[in-house]
Amino acid sequence: MATISAPRVLVGGRLVGPAALVVENGRVTRVEDSVPPAGPDHLALPDGILTPGLIDLQVNGAFGADFVAAGPDEWCTVAGRLASTGVTSFLPTFITGAMDTLVAALTRAHTTRAALVREPVARVLGVHLEGPFLAAAKVGTHPEEHLREPKPELVDRLLDDDAVRDVLALVTLAPELPGGVEAVRRFAEAGIRVSIGHSDATAAQVAEAADAGATLVTHLFNAMRGLGHREPGVVGAALTDPRLTAGLIADLHHVVPAVCSLVLRIAGTRTALVTDAMAAAGMPPGRYRLGDVDVTLAEGDVPRNPDGTIAGSALTMDQAVRNLTALGHDFAEVVSCGATVPANALGREDLGRIAPGALADLVWWDGELNVRRTWVAGETVYAA
Repeated sequence: MATISAPRVLVGGRLVGPAALVVENGRVTRVEDSVPPAGPDHLALPDGILTPGLIDLQVNGAFGADFVAAGPDEWCTVAGRLASTGVTSFLPTFITGAMDTLVAALTRAHTTRAALVREPVARVLGVHLEGPFLAAAKVGTHPEEHLREPKPELVDRLLDDDAVRDVLALVTLAPELPGGVEAVRRFAEAGIRVSIGHSDATAAQVAEAADAGATLVTHLFNAMRGLGHREPGVVGAALTDPRLTAGLIADLHHVVPAVCSLVLRIAGTRTALVTDAMAAAGMPPGRYRLGDVDVTLAEGDVPRNPDGTIAGSALTMDQAVRNLTALGHDFAEVVSCGATVPANALGREDLGRIAPGALADLVWWDGELNVRRTWVAGETVYAA
């Protein structure tokens, strides 16, 4: 049993403190509004803020590695370095590719995830499959030649393989495709979350997908039908349908500052911060890979494919928190959007919060909102 105290602690969506939490067997057992005396089992943080760990639902890669092609050692390295950005859990994300390639990568991911449980790194919750069931009209940087309609036999291929089904946590698809709504229903019934993305759906089609079990929208505003005053599109549905959690890339390039603020004011606690990071995240300008796509990161820009289309981001979650806080948004609300909201979107009440019974996934922030220390299940995985 150990105690961690801090001048301010994020509990229940608000900052309290000074406060202390008791950790036992990797979980928070108590949160106390008083700080106990110094002792060998009491870590007293002298300043800053203690919050739940961040959860990133969309990480294509980072620190030079792309998850589709990376081996177990690279996965371990990236998961370890993500902890330095305040991330304690994440979904490695595979973009559109050949079906054989994706299935093979998912099978490897199943084995790698099991091995990483024993390592002091951020937790892999499962894989986010972003494609190949996407709309050609909203393909973004995904290779169009590998797009597929979600035919029953392709859905079967993912759901009938035990390893693939076990590691698959989230699927992004375009519900307006032939068979799209039925695919949503089948994935949802299998316990796999479904997100609407790379989609030209109308608001009515989005509502039909939500009726079938879709609960998220992938990187709001990007690669989707926009908001119209007569046809709300995917954006309008995401902002107004209480069943949907909207992923927001807050690098201030994918979505400009004023619109980021608009999203937080309208969708509030249905907004999940995501990075959509690719191999260039945490790296200097240069050439990188995103799935099968060559991508270039130039100084001061976002990653782009050869025709200039944005291709993922170089964002980290701690920078997203700093960006939105600098726009005047409440730190507690912003961190909740990066921790509690994504945990809830995955149905994980044991993550993304500091509360009795929750896993002790924690981040200590200094006064400049830099990450000083990160814990996963009560164990330090990063210290500055």
